[in-house]
Amino acid sequence: MSLAAVRAVAIVGSRSASSYGEHVTAELAFGLARHDVVIVSGGAFGIDAAAHRSALAAEGSTTIVSASGIDRPYPSANAKLFERAEAGGLVVSESPPGSAPHRHRFLTRNRLIAALSAGTVVTEAASRSGALNTAAHCTWLGRPLMAVPGPVTSAMSAGCHRLLRQDPSPALLVTSVEDVLAVVGSIGEGLAASVPSIAAGRQGDDMRSALDGLDPVARQVFDGLPARGVASEDEVALRSGVSPIEVMRALPALQLAGVVETGPDGVRISPAFRRRRAG
Repeated sequence: MSLAAVRAVAIVGSRSASSYGEHVTAELAFGLARHDVVIVSGGAFGIDAAAHRSALAAEGSTTIVSASGIDRPYPSANAKLFERAEAGGLVVSESPPGSAPHRHRFLTRNRLIAALSAGTVVTEAASRSGALNTAAHCTWLGRPLMAVPGPVTSAMSAGCHRLLRQDPSPALLVTSVEDVLAVVGSIGEGLAASVPSIAAGRQGDDMRSALDGLDPVARQVFDGLPARGVASEDEVALRSGVSPIEVMRALPALQLAGVVETGPDGVRISPAFRRRRAG
């Protein structure tokens, strides 16, 4: 599985999850995985583990973002889960092999979880849950933040309720797979219809017509790319004046058009398109 997977959703929450939280998490993760959505989480006890296990049970893909080196699964009791996730998805970490799971590495992990996902769902979180840190990163990145409401008497859902009523940028209330798909489900979809017009532009040896066949947001994203070198998706969003989620939605169509290339270092204008445009 590639880290460039177009449709990925983070599901995070409390390590001391209630039966309600684990049930909701399992239903969402299983259903989303059945819709070819990659489930991203942190490999911890509680909500994280429920999300990973349910995605694997649906024969889908899941990504564990580890707070330690990838050779030191944490918590160690989830070592088998890490092995299963690696076989059917990815286990990634910014920390070098052998690294212990110190506090600052959990904060780094939370940032990566939000960054690798088209949106983040908090299914159950207390008022001081670490999942709220992931939620903050999601909002800062300009990606959709979603939260599942819980019983008003449950302290385990107090963090979710706070996200739903925060001002500005309240989280979107979601209660089902369909709700989540309504937010992120369009990413990467509906591109096939644009391929014929793209191909027609290439047949005329006029690569610019490929851009003309794309929607205005995709053209705006292209205009935000640097003339030389690469840029991250977030940098392209700043340069083009659109949100990071709109950049993610536009990139697959731009790739199909042959005008951009993506790699581990970021996004760049296709050298072939640059040569043709210069000619």
